[in-house]
Amino acid sequence: MRERALKTGASALPDYELLELYLFRSIPQRDVKPLAKALLTRFGSLPAVLSAPLEDMVQVSVVDGKGRTLKVTKNIALDLQLMFEATRRVVAQPVTRTTVIASWSALMAYVQVTLAHEPREQFRVLFLDKKYQLMADEIMGYGTVDHAPAYPREIMRRALELSAVSVILVHNHPSGDPNPSPGDIDMTRQIVKAGEPLRIKVHDHLIVGREGVVSMSQQRLM
Repeated sequence: MRERALKTGASALPDYELLELYLFRSIPQRDVKPLAKALLTRFGSLPAVLSAPLEDMVQVSVVDGKGRTLKVTKNIALDLQLMFEATRRVVAQPVTRTTVIASWSALMAYVQVTLAHEPREQFRVLFLDKKYQLMADEIMGYGTVDHAPAYPREIMRRALELSAVSVILVHNHPSGDPNPSPGDIDMTRQIVKAGEPLRIKVHDHLIVGREGVVSMSQQRLM
């Protein structure tokens, strides 16, 4: 498999073989295929494996064909998380180095990689300057599997601290369905209203799921 990857490139490998080859570097001289498949079964996909919490990863273990236990150690879990973070930063570069409004496809890719496989709702705010360049991407709220609190006054207070002139709201739906709920719509309108007297514009609210990204602005729900 290693020779095939060297000859044809890693892109030719299916997900489980890519994960298997990576695990083999951490657990040499062992058949790590069962562990790779166990991780994919547990979390559902390669992106979900890489973005899984460390405490969930280390619970995964299997018994190989020789009766020996293979498990995900903290170091292996950290290595996988580092791979995910490197990927996230590569995808983030077009967003951080250009005008966000002009690089919408890059922004969609960035929020998808960052949030699509998060197991809990996470509310983030992208703060923009007067040239629509990204000043900061900050987590403003963590939640449960179906709710992340967002506080309009806290968002606007942070925007004023950064001297941001506009924001883009982003949060994920761990269910996978990115369509906005009535609560999402109401919360968005509250944040828009909070920004009006401060002249801080809310450009959009992006909702991210495994099935895609929905723009509430494009759906005229703001």
